[in-house]
Amino acid sequence: MKLSHATKTTKQTELAHAWHLIDAKDQTLGRISTKVAELLIGKKKPNFVTNLDCGDFVVVLNAETVKVTGKKFTDKVYYRHSQMPGGFKAETFKELINRRPEAALEHAIRGMLPKNKLRAKMLKRLRVVVGNENPFQENFPKEK
Repeated sequence: MKLSHATKTTKQTELAHAWHLIDAKDQTLGRISTKVAELLIGKKKPNFVTNLDCGDFVVVLNAETVKVTGKKFTDKVYYRHSQMPGGFKAETFKELINRRPEAALEHAIRGMLPKNKLRAKMLKRLRVVVGNENPFQENFPKEK
């Protein structure tokens, strides 16, 4: 009898993407972002490999109620540029939460994901919802 010492590698067809529901109500922006990024990457899974998209789907509710500590509510600034002359824009966390409540959470999570070709695939599985209503309820397994 001959023993095989080859390591079994994970294949994309063997991966299953589960759904997770997270309520961001009154939670800190950075703390919730790390939890979500960890689920999107799939690092805690036993069959995790860096070159495949192993993560799960994540739905985050109540994005408008996320908190920041210290003076970040008024002092934290988000920058963007339209690549046109004079297209530089800056807005504070307070202004961003009023304009697009889900954007601050998406921005924080995006910065915690790996900077490679898998990042776009991981972000497609992120759903940030304003309010308490879950529009993706049919994707979650039915409770018995």
